[in-house]
Amino acid sequence: MSRIGNRKLQIPTGVEVSFQDRVFTAKSSKGELTLTVSPLVDVVIGEVIETKPVDTSVRANVMSGTTNSLINNMLIGVSTGYTKGLEIIGVGYRFNVSGNKIGINAGFSHPVEMVAPEGISVKSISNTEIELSGIDKQKVSEFAAKVREVRSPEPYKGKGIRYKGEYVRRKEGKKAAK
Repeated sequence: MSRIGNRKLQIPTGVEVSFQDRVFTAKSSKGELTLTVSPLVDVVIGEVIETKPVDTSVRANVMSGTTNSLINNMLIGVSTGYTKGLEIIGVGYRFNVSGNKIGINAGFSHPVEMVAPEGISVKSISNTEIELSGIDKQKVSEFAAKVREVRSPEPYKGKGIRYKGEYVRRKEGKKAAK
């Protein structure tokens, strides 16, 4: 079994945490995140944050580890934040960023328009690279996956939208007949 639920989490400087009525809250100058905690887990806040299963069931142990990871993601999010880089590869493929809107030219007959959800900021590094950032890891990753889904990288030429630093396994393609 995983012992990640036994991990003690340090509270970063400048972050206020509270746990009352089964709701864990982490707040800083960047923003505030909340998490509704399962009744199978108890959160103890002292100098460090601990998650303890209420009983000895397997389900309580599993939820203890999950809650510990979610709280860790919240603490990192409100202290430093999360960023996800995307790049687009292909002739004529580009991103057009204006405010929180992204226009994607990816080989379709029309540009695809996407609006970033609240809490996510979009920064254009170049017309082929963008960076998504925010305090909620799930929202940032989910929106990055939706943008990537517009034109996933294909294995023959590698064209499409990929995460920064993602390796796309290439295929050889057909051989010419002799």
